[in-house]
Amino acid sequence: MADKNRKILVTSALPYANGPIHLGHLVEYIQTDIWARFQRQRGHQCLYVCADDAHGTPIMLRAQSEGISPEELVARMSREHQEDFAGFHIGFDNYHSTHSDENRECAETIYTRLRDAGHIATRTITQAFDPEKEMFLPDRFIKGTCPRCDAKEQYGDSCEACGATYTPTELKDAVSAISGAKPVEKNSEHFFFQLADFEGMLRDWIDGGHLQESIAHKLKEWFDTGLQDWDISRDAPYFGFEIPDAPGKFFYVWLDAPIGYMGSFKNLCSKREDLEFDDWWGPHADCELYHFIGKDIAYFHTLFWPAMLHGAGFRLPNAVWCHGFLTVNGQKMSKSRGTFIMARSYLDHLNPEYLRYYFAAKLSDGIEDLDLSLDDFQQRVNSDLVGKVVNIASRCAGFITKKFDGKLSAHLSEPELYREFVAAGQEIAAQYEAREFSHAMRTVMQLADRANEYIDEKKPWVVAKEAGREQELHDICSLGVNLFRVLMNYLKPVLPGTAEKAESFLRTAPLNWNDCETPLLDHTIDKFKPLMTRVEKEKVEALIAASKEDLAAAQPTEDPQPATTPLAKDPIAETITFDDFAKVDLRIVRIARAEHVEGADKLLRLTLDLGGETRNVFAGIKSAYQPEELVGCLTVMVANLAPRKMRFGVSEGMVLAAGPGGKDLFILQPDDGAEPGMRVK
Repeated sequence: MADKNRKILVTSALPYANGPIHLGHLVEYIQTDIWARFQRQRGHQCLYVCADDAHGTPIMLRAQSEGISPEELVARMSREHQEDFAGFHIGFDNYHSTHSDENRECAETIYTRLRDAGHIATRTITQAFDPEKEMFLPDRFIKGTCPRCDAKEQYGDSCEACGATYTPTELKDAVSAISGAKPVEKNSEHFFFQLADFEGMLRDWIDGGHLQESIAHKLKEWFDTGLQDWDISRDAPYFGFEIPDAPGKFFYVWLDAPIGYMGSFKNLCSKREDLEFDDWWGPHADCELYHFIGKDIAYFHTLFWPAMLHGAGFRLPNAVWCHGFLTVNGQKMSKSRGTFIMARSYLDHLNPEYLRYYFAAKLSDGIEDLDLSLDDFQQRVNSDLVGKVVNIASRCAGFITKKFDGKLSAHLSEPELYREFVAAGQEIAAQYEAREFSHAMRTVMQLADRANEYIDEKKPWVVAKEAGREQELHDICSLGVNLFRVLMNYLKPVLPGTAEKAESFLRTAPLNWNDCETPLLDHTIDKFKPLMTRVEKEKVEALIAASKEDLAAAQPTEDPQPATTPLAKDPIAETITFDDFAKVDLRIVRIARAEHVEGADKLLRLTLDLGGETRNVFAGIKSAYQPEELVGCLTVMVANLAPRKMRFGVSEGMVLAAGPGGKDLFILQPDDGAEPGMRVK
């Protein structure tokens, strides 16, 4: 039996209203939706709210480039997002926008309470300013030549070629990425949230078991380096909410984005008389609150967010659950390989419940990355769902329809077997509750194997041919249909569309978790129709081809400059002598450790093993690699480069990489057989 009725509110991170939904996004929404559906199926009140993250400079600039208002852009993206989510059966109770009256009200309430309690400071900072656009420029909107290695087209905070960090004022030939104008320096007063005021509270909250162990450990590292004030303001022009009593100053998008959870729920309350905002968000709320997020935004959700809530007098989350990223065929999603797959492209080719099941079969309560192996995807869906679960119904239902007018037997021939299936529900429920979906799917498939073994042992196709064994045939097939019903009950959170078809076939009301404790006896079912078809390899291949075509279609048809090769874009440098080259000592190294650098947008800290000594190196490859995928890899470093003192520490060399930058960076990896310490000649 389920525990007492619970009141649960769950959220997923808000998708940014500047682009479409892709399969990487869907890992999170499918995970959250499965958990929420499971809770509802157990009889609990579980509400799932979300919204579009609709503010910020990128949205303002994209709207300008399209000749429309930001409001028009976010409205269009909201429609597209919601259509994609609906296609994958994501069952939001409310989907809203951070650009809403409700979110403005919540953001202003939190800010003014923090301000009045003394947690907001102001100070003057110097920033780069675009004199043509008359706007301050974030570092990512400034480009120029690296002051260390002379690499061109580098951002205003660090070099993706050599890993150097610097200020925008140090960048050579700096220009605004928006207008092309040369930036000037200009002072501006900014508002800062004093996070360190809440260190004691945050430490207690983290120690209270509200986070996964790996995330809690990472937060303690951040505590060790000191909690920094958070700049929560931006200057006009900016698409967002103006800060109360501060004309021309706007909330930074990351301030009002998580508040969007509250804004969406407040909007839901306006639609339902049975919901009161304070009963769910007030300091004494008796409900549960859970956030599902990607591990890349843990810093905002596990430090700033609970501190803001506590400082403003609201309740804290029961837990913030992080997940890993999606890779495809063992590699990062790639547009050129056709594996950067948009949600809409997938829906045009494949059943969404294939993907829901495959993600469930791989999801755990950890933060490890999830790989979508397309071959394994096809094999697993065909084997598990079609070959095992749906096959049980198709093997038995035909005999019930043809020989017994669609009516199941009036008694259960093997009640022990049926009770075994029902008893497994307790274990499966515990696995769902703990977000160990992969374990739950394994348990369900073990039961499906047991049901198919039973049918194989009883051989109803043989019994049907022998006179006098009609009751035996009736009992065998009726039990098979009942076992199928139990399995579909357990799979309903993952396969809501297939479960609905099964409920129609079984002529039952929507299944709740404990319904299957009572079998269907002397009950009439409908004629069986295939509930799910096999994944066809041709459709998977068509999806990949379509994803490549989508990439091609996204390219401008008329480029003002002719297409160029990498060599044409970055010509070979001036000739050097062999003696010049011989001065560079290139060595094979193994990456012993890789980690994020707090406060750095593009750097990873690498500990390199040279086969006898280690070096600490900062590399500007964060946009292309996650730290965990680098550990253990061989690469090549410049070993005799003079150590360079950087803002985050001393860099004792340089790893080599190719590519123009951003996600298109590729570290050099020697063939197997190379060993740390070997010289590259």
